[in-house]
Amino acid sequence: MTGDLPGWKQVFVEDFSAGDVPLGRFPGPLYSAGWSAGYKDGTPDTAGQRSGGKSGYYPSKVLSVRNGSLDWYLHSENGISMGAAPTPRIPNASSNPPRANSLLHGRYSVRYRADALPGFKTAWLLWPDSGVWPRDGEVDFPEGDLAKIIYGAVHFDRNGADAWEKFDSDQYVTSWHVATMEWSPGRVEFFLDGRSLGISTKAPTSPMHLILQTESCLTGCPAPATQGHVSLDWISIWVPA
Repeated sequence: MTGDLPGWKQVFVEDFSAGDVPLGRFPGPLYSAGWSAGYKDGTPDTAGQRSGGKSGYYPSKVLSVRNGSLDWYLHSENGISMGAAPTPRIPNASSNPPRANSLLHGRYSVRYRADALPGFKTAWLLWPDSGVWPRDGEVDFPEGDLAKIIYGAVHFDRNGADAWEKFDSDQYVTSWHVATMEWSPGRVEFFLDGRSLGISTKAPTSPMHLILQTESCLTGCPAPATQGHVSLDWISIWVPA
């Protein structure tokens, strides 16, 4: 987790050992230098953009730090399913003007687990700084419904439309896993617990920023009673050496 690797220089690491943060107070004074809570309360998630806001990001209802991990309390209130999308502040100068979490190529590694929560999903992703999608691509890992297998995905533009490549694992989120994506010129490789899931040559070519989107599935879910937790034990980020 800590330190440079062959070909990679570490630029960010967080293990949430600075102390606990109550629900709704993240990042607070302990973590504000390295984190943003992401989208504000009430921002529709991907599904909410299609359903008129019946699911969305609510960091004040979802995020805390407890027992040395960043915690998402995924649940529904008043018919609205709630997730959150925190973002690390990565020191760099990859974009112009520089932004706090933008890189052009990088290695991203997380140790995480979750309860089996059908209808909630992770889509921890690299999103283009330009905001132009699908032209400038997207990389997702770990992705997947929290009751199904973990996978990685690379989205790219094909004749003006979204196309994507998917890389399945045979693992579920209920055990601790280390998920790593390596984005280099011309390739993205996904690793789960040190085992390669595959390589895409449809790699983005412009700066991207990391968002830990944790949200509802796209249609008709989750069930109102579904609730539980996602835990991020640590995250580490490198740039090409």
